[in-house]
Amino acid sequence: MSRTCVVTGAASGIGQATANLLRSRGETVIGVDMHDTDVIADLSTPDGLAEMVTSVEKASGGSIDAVYGIAGVAYDTSLAVKVNFFGMVGTLTGLRPILAKSSAPRAQAIASMASLTDHDEELVEAMLAFDREGAVARADAIAGQNLIYGSTKRAFARWIRRNAATPDWAGASIPLNAVAPGVIRTPMTADMIATQEAETELLKTVPMPLNGIAGPNVVAELLTWLGSPANTHLCGQVIFIDGGSDVVIRGDSTW
Repeated sequence: MSRTCVVTGAASGIGQATANLLRSRGETVIGVDMHDTDVIADLSTPDGLAEMVTSVEKASGGSIDAVYGIAGVAYDTSLAVKVNFFGMVGTLTGLRPILAKSSAPRAQAIASMASLTDHDEELVEAMLAFDREGAVARADAIAGQNLIYGSTKRAFARWIRRNAATPDWAGASIPLNAVAPGVIRTPMTADMIATQEAETELLKTVPMPLNGIAGPNVVAELLTWLGSPANTHLCGQVIFIDGGSDVVIRGDSTW
């Protein structure tokens, strides 16, 4: 059965790998990004999100089977708040009514093992309260302290946990889950791992004892299983695909 999927961030990195993998399996992909794909949209703004939803509805004929929320930025600025949290949640909630028309709807998105790193609780709570203005102001106030990216990912992971079992998602038979990659070889991380020395230093902070840094196809394989009809009961999970970072950092604390 051919499925129609929406992939944000489809022009590069994990998004591109996911879109390519889905197409190789015969699925129809509607790519969303700032350039070089089917729907050009700026997901950092409410207007951009609304235009994306309208464009996807038109391109799909009014029904989609899976949403892959992958678009994100790694900046230590308020842009990360706008894209990684408000853009991600806006994508999932905005497309949910179209997704709900599928006989086997699936929604999955990117969190990050960075959700385990240092964060700013005030910023996290502002995002979860959907105080966009307050969250942007708080991010602007702490810019440069390397707290914003991890905060956006922590807030998004919490949003997944809080919403997956609600009537809008589980109640509508839509599995809602996220994956949390470690360091992945993509344009987003290119500067951080440009040399062997830089890579070694980064892995001291983000330990990946199982096979080290991964390629984007590794994450794409997991995402596409989550988005397949085979995934009937995974609900509200944030799955760490990080070469062991979560295990090293948290140990037994998952219990």
